[in-house]
Amino acid sequence: MNSLKPIKLGDRIAKLPIIQGAMGVGVSLSSLASAVAREGAIGVISGVQIGYDEPDFLSNNNEANVRALKKHIKRAKELCGDGILGVNLLTAMKNYKEMVAAAVEMKIDLIISGAGLPLDLPALVEGSQTKIVPIVSSGKAAALISKVWDKKYKRIPDMVIVEGPEAGGHLGFSKEELAKNEFKPLEELVTEVIEAMKPFEEKYKIQVPVIAAGGIYSGEDIAKFIKLGASGVQMATRFVATEECDAHINFKNSYVDAKKEDIRLVQSPVGMPGRAVDNEFTKKLDKGNIPVKRCYDCLIPCNPATTPYCISQALIQSVTGDMENGLVFAGTNAYKIDKITTVKDLINELCEEANSYL
Repeated sequence: MNSLKPIKLGDRIAKLPIIQGAMGVGVSLSSLASAVAREGAIGVISGVQIGYDEPDFLSNNNEANVRALKKHIKRAKELCGDGILGVNLLTAMKNYKEMVAAAVEMKIDLIISGAGLPLDLPALVEGSQTKIVPIVSSGKAAALISKVWDKKYKRIPDMVIVEGPEAGGHLGFSKEELAKNEFKPLEELVTEVIEAMKPFEEKYKIQVPVIAAGGIYSGEDIAKFIKLGASGVQMATRFVATEECDAHINFKNSYVDAKKEDIRLVQSPVGMPGRAVDNEFTKKLDKGNIPVKRCYDCLIPCNPATTPYCISQALIQSVTGDMENGLVFAGTNAYKIDKITTVKDLINELCEEANSYL
């Protein structure tokens, strides 16, 4: 008995209401995304510094990233059959427009965009079948994006992802809000976004799926948000400890070995707080800035002269297995993971549990 309803994205239908969250640098590439898409969920490739292992990455950063993005989309499509694939592209990336163009050229199913408001995204995908999905952390942001897209481009988001304060990686909340627990819980944010989208749904006579994200760990969590009115959930942390995840085994084991007290907040050069696993790198950061040896010129808000550290370098170190010098982003519940499994087994477990609660 399956109580989980599919997610409808225009002409595309994901059999399961689960989106695998993007994790960069290099944690969710074609191996993980294709494995998730093969199981009927939505697999997502992280586009941030995706060309980190291309031979000319240092000398030709932009072209290496565009080339690698195309390569991973092509490979994922070959591996996942008719599964649904997305790419996550941060609006804060300096090569955002080129990366969107590359993804559209490769006929990606959807582009997910956060780390800022993707106000010009509809213009960048015009004439294509690619669906566009903003990540927001409030009803206000969802309404603003929809209003601008409606007015300028006569369209609204195909889906909206609401990311709450318990996510891993960059968070759309201030460090003060997080430290003092002065934020709305994800349940409230999801309800707020569902309400904010109603006038736009009525105008366009379509239902816009609203997806809950941030700290979602179990099938029970999936059921809870579906009962609340969400069309599905986005989960990232759970997919790290899978055989198909693209990160180094040391990276995966840092989740398996983490204790509850190891999950902490860090400041990011992007100007947002992030959530990560405490390790040698975060301890060094507590003592002061780590000088930038080489700037990749990858993010708009980052100034190499004043930045606390190079986030590209820190994330590349961790994904390639250097846990002493690398930053390991992780969601609130990463410490609950105690083994490495397969994508198939994980998705089956989540669906069985969610169905039992529905």
